[in-house]
Amino acid sequence: MNPLVTEKITRTYSLHNIRLMFQSSDNHPTYSNADRSDWIAILARAPIEMLENAIAEVTHVEPIWLRKPETGLMMIEGRAGATGQRFNLGEVTVTRCALRLPGNDSHSPVGVSYILGRSHKHARLAALLDAHFLSAADATAFQKILEPIKEHLSRLNASKQQDIQTSKVEFFTVARESGSGDDSEQDE
Repeated sequence: MNPLVTEKITRTYSLHNIRLMFQSSDNHPTYSNADRSDWIAILARAPIEMLENAIAEVTHVEPIWLRKPETGLMMIEGRAGATGQRFNLGEVTVTRCALRLPGNDSHSPVGVSYILGRSHKHARLAALLDAHFLSAADATAFQKILEPIKEHLSRLNASKQQDIQTSKVEFFTVARESGSGDDSEQDE
């Protein structure tokens, strides 16, 4: 792995900073940033096969690369009890890319993607779909692509939750009511 690429990508990001990375200043604010970060998150978790089918229906253009897919490391943070002080949990492998759909001006949509793992193909497909969604004239164009992916991810999540529930162990404690040996309270 190229050490310069690793150096560029290895940074500590909070959730807010990651959302800001998806907000390209080149794009017109057709959709809210929350909508865009939601569909980028869905595309990042989608199976490659579903993305390939979706891209085949949508576009057959060769993108203009702003940043070809590159793999590196990203530091992730955790919080003790989800509310405590932040600490560096560890590094994860991330692939990122940025591209622009071909057009006659510099205001063509810019698609970006950050994917866990090393799949350059997945990052390219997700960025292409992101750019296509930004260029879509109506919301139905990308809803018909995102809905099957959402349903698939929902089924996977439900299956995982069911597996977790079958192995869940509930612990309980019994408080001692007497016999503690501390008689100072009873003397009063």
